[in-house]
Amino acid sequence: MAKLPNAEKAIIDAEKLHGYILSFVHPVGRFKAAFFQKLGYSAENWEAFEQHLRELILSHDVTGVEESPYGRKFVVEGAMTGPSGGTVQIVTIWVILKEESIPRLVMAYPGGL
Repeated sequence: MAKLPNAEKAIIDAEKLHGYILSFVHPVGRFKAAFFQKLGYSAENWEAFEQHLRELILSHDVTGVEESPYGRKFVVEGAMTGPSGGTVQIVTIWVILKEESIPRLVMAYPGGL
């Protein structure tokens, strides 16, 4: 498959990173936070996580596409090396909303589960 359309312009909401995916107090996000902490990511250094997500979508192809009521969802999977030096497979989900052309991050989670 091809790269995520308009990946270089992707929208990654800071609140989604530090308030959900990397948050130990979020009831669902805390499980993801525990995983990503092992790679050296935290709510305090969410900018590094954002940068690595951007690198991932620019260097890896889309592995799945699905139509949804809100637009088109894309899956991009690949290896991510965190600040701690560890490398793991992660899965990212992106959506391009109807009437828009820029992808938005929906979710990131461990791959191979």
